Amino acid sequence: MSALQEKLENTKETVFTAEFPSIDGAGMDKVVKNAERLAPWFDAVNATDNPAAHAHASNTSTAIAIKMHGLEPIMQIVCRDKNRLAIQADMMGAALHGIQNISLLTGDDVTAGDEPEARRVFDVDGPQAINIARILTTGKYLSGRKINPAPEFYISAVENSSAPPFDYRIQRALKKHQAGARYLQLQISYHPDRLEAFCTGVAKIAPALHLIPTIVLVKSAKPMDFMNEKVPGIDIPKDMINRVASASDQSAEAYQLTVDLAKHALTLPGVRGLHVTDFRHDDSLASFMHELGRKPRN
Repeated sequence: MSALQEKLENTKETVFTAEFPSIDGAGMDKVVKNAERLAPWFDAVNATDNPAAHAHASNTSTAIAIKMHGLEPIMQIVCRDKNRLAIQADMMGAALHGIQNISLLTGDDVTAGDEPEARRVFDVDGPQAINIARILTTGKYLSGRKINPAPEFYISAVENSSAPPFDYRIQRALKKHQAGARYLQLQISYHPDRLEAFCTGVAKIAPALHLIPTIVLVKSAKPMDFMNEKVPGIDIPKDMINRVASASDQSAEAYQLTVDLAKHALTLPGVRGLHVTDFRHDDSLASFMHELGRKPRN
């Protein structure tokens, strides 16, 4: 059992996860620098798989590097780039190195990235990939070929609580849970009412499914405008953008807005923690975590 699974399943502690920066150049130096910065605050960090359809160091190699430097990885696998053979290979490669936390997701379309001519794979979708991970834990590949010993995966997925159709999102969360997901990291939401409706709905039909909403630290209204206009699945109410844009100190106002959203999220049914992202502005990270009651590890 991974340490993350132990905390989510067997304690009532608030869990904090984070997005580990994608690795391109700088080799292990960048891994070490970010591991040292994140380790005091987070229970686990995501090793992403070509996020936003941009190529980076592979998910498996990044997860191994994260683990080597004292952090617990959550290895993401996207269906956009891989068929079922490659998905199973990713998972078994992770298991070879003792990586147990696996997150399966569809992945952003290639049109979101810098190589839009890339061919999409989509041999399976997110719920089907989750089911493949569950099958591997029973001691066999999708073909039926035996695995001995069976890998121990703690399986998760991603969902968007604030994108229409809203009722469908709740049903999709249930579908992912039934396929084998034990918790969901939720995409960025600037709609507290939508997030609350989603969490309440999921808690009614899947009370054992743990929810971890995402909170993003920003310094001004500019990145909020960018997310609102350019990032698929995210829309930010104009009054929130204006609240920050019209403030005499945009950094302080953006920080307070993030704290307000985070504290609200932690009160919702089924929520067991937060996923924190955008560490290009990590000078506010320590204050933010202290506001939420997290003390740094030594």
